[in-house]
Amino acid sequence: MNVVSTDKVPAAERFTFWREVSSKAWMPKDAHCEAHLAARFRAQVAIGEMGPVQWTLLTTTPYSVRRTPELIRRCDPETFLLSCTIRGHVVMEQNGRQADFAVGDLGLYHSSRPYLGRLLPAAEPSRLLILSFPRSSLPLPPRDLHDLTTVRMPGDRGIGSLSSRILRQLARHLPKLSDTETSRLSTLALDVLTLALADALGTEGLVPPHARQRALTTRIHAFIHDNLSDPRLTPGTIAAAHHISRSYLHKLFRRQGRTVAGYIRERRLERCRRDLADPLLAAHPIHAIAARWGFTSPAHFSQAFRDAYGLSPRQFRRDSGTVHPD
Repeated sequence: MNVVSTDKVPAAERFTFWREVSSKAWMPKDAHCEAHLAARFRAQVAIGEMGPVQWTLLTTTPYSVRRTPELIRRCDPETFLLSCTIRGHVVMEQNGRQADFAVGDLGLYHSSRPYLGRLLPAAEPSRLLILSFPRSSLPLPPRDLHDLTTVRMPGDRGIGSLSSRILRQLARHLPKLSDTETSRLSTLALDVLTLALADALGTEGLVPPHARQRALTTRIHAFIHDNLSDPRLTPGTIAAAHHISRSYLHKLFRRQGRTVAGYIRERRLERCRRDLADPLLAAHPIHAIAARWGFTSPAHFSQAFRDAYGLSPRQFRRDSGTVHPD
């Protein structure tokens, strides 16, 4: 991972420095910053690779970039770029379309066609996660993909929300991930992205079965995480929410070497363990924390916790130094 920052550059030279660095780090682009904003300009970028995907985590004050036909002729990596807005507000223009991207929204654009991107003024610096990848990484028709460039994919609903969720989590943890973890996440991110794009195009049938299966499993995991507090979370409700049979749901989990019930129990116990060690929750009785995460029987919770961690919830809380009223 390479990190470049303007922090140690004199204020009057920061944007000039940034223009040179950004064109060399990615591809030739013309960057512009209004005079009254350039005086306070700050930026930092981290760049790394995960499999065939190059990721860029950009944190910056407002400015704009333009990629012109002349710059494209000078150098073109012929890649698609997917932008996820982590913080701030972005406006993109390409192929005669303009779209506004708020937090969580996804946008696709291509290096081979002119585009304009503007990061708008906000209370704090904007942050974007940008994935760059060759067209061959997406098993979808090139013409159809070009129809989706600069089209806003909302990050708050549908399959786009799962893609957004994964990318935002990725942005939080990228600097800490190992090469193996980033490679695995690269595959997962592209699978889910492919499904989101195919859904937007109405071409889901073109997505390879293995990619659909991995994306479905990720959706199921996210659904379970979001509903751990519901004691009615069962294989039946999970299967119904994803329009699959219970037998197919169990088959998906067997391929991971686990059971549905076991996965739910593990995630619930992790949440309980975290809360029991939290000093801010010291006044909460153990049975209340267990119930908060879907355990309806205190005795069953206590036994499950002991089986998982080798000591009772009370002992764990005491060893964590958390005062409790139980």
